Amino acid sequence: MNIEDYHGVWVFLEHKSGSIVPVSLELLGAGRRLADKRGVSLAGILIGDGVKPLAEHAIAYGADCVYVYDAPIFKYYRTESYMKAIIAGCQKYKPEIFLYGGTSTGKDLASAVATDLATGLTADTTMLDVDAETGLLEASRPAFGGNIMATILCKKDRPQMATVRPKVVKALEPDYSRAGEIMEEPVELREEEIRTKVLDIVRFAVQRIRLDEADIIVAGGKGLGGKAGFEMIREFANTIGASVGASRDAVEAGWIEHHAQVGQTGVTVTPKIYFAIGISGAIQHLVGMQNSGLIIAINQDPNASIFQACHYGIVGDAFQIVPLLTQAFQQALGKEVEYG
Repeated sequence: MNIEDYHGVWVFLEHKSGSIVPVSLELLGAGRRLADKRGVSLAGILIGDGVKPLAEHAIAYGADCVYVYDAPIFKYYRTESYMKAIIAGCQKYKPEIFLYGGTSTGKDLASAVATDLATGLTADTTMLDVDAETGLLEASRPAFGGNIMATILCKKDRPQMATVRPKVVKALEPDYSRAGEIMEEPVELREEEIRTKVLDIVRFAVQRIRLDEADIIVAGGKGLGGKAGFEMIREFANTIGASVGASRDAVEAGWIEHHAQVGQTGVTVTPKIYFAIGISGAIQHLVGMQNSGLIIAINQDPNASIFQACHYGIVGDAFQIVPLLTQAFQQALGKEVEYG
């Protein structure tokens, strides 16, 4: 392999219900910065059935070009069919960097493509950069249980690939006056060549607030001591109209459900206000909430790492401070705000 033959940054444009998913738009913003630093183009690859109109949105969000694989065989996501389209694109155009959203689809597809192309893949990346001279993608993620940050390089193989967690990078403001190229690629796949068949799609919804969409989050950690501590912060959250989150320690102790976990192995969030109550501030947790607009921490330990990451910190007993905050907000608001 001659890595000098590879140029440009690509983003897999995942879509759902007729729209490009938010993490793909975020990656176009990250990809734009990488491409500009390298002095190369940014492209999106769009695969589906009847998806060509979405290409214009990708250009508005930063893409110079969108390669479209549009055919009935791509109506439903299947690893094998999508993988074959991406491999065809990579072999034809030779991108040097390829980014995927850290969704179930993105992770599944990226690993299959990396295996077939025999290249490297960094999973669950939280920070991206590129060496302008060498073109090496610097993909960083927490390692060793979230205790350190590791920057991973793929020096010998191309394309360099990474899956990136939602909400860790920001999308650009769309500019629908941007000019870009839409390339309709030939599709030579036949249905009989694909081993997996989609027989039915069953949809169901779980009634709960998505943490990654919450404007205010009250999160608790090991310092709350048990389920009773979470009842206390849930009352506070109810009062101010917030969602309840948790650290990994609290979830693993069984004090709260797994879907409330914030961090590297949970949900990445970007609320306007984030209360970290009884949370020490391990890297594993910080990478999931560090982009919050305002971070307020309450902890008994004045040396807790969370105080290095917050905007305001209160050193003290959460079981004394939180009820006072709840009472003050109830008085200020005149009534309790129903949670959810």
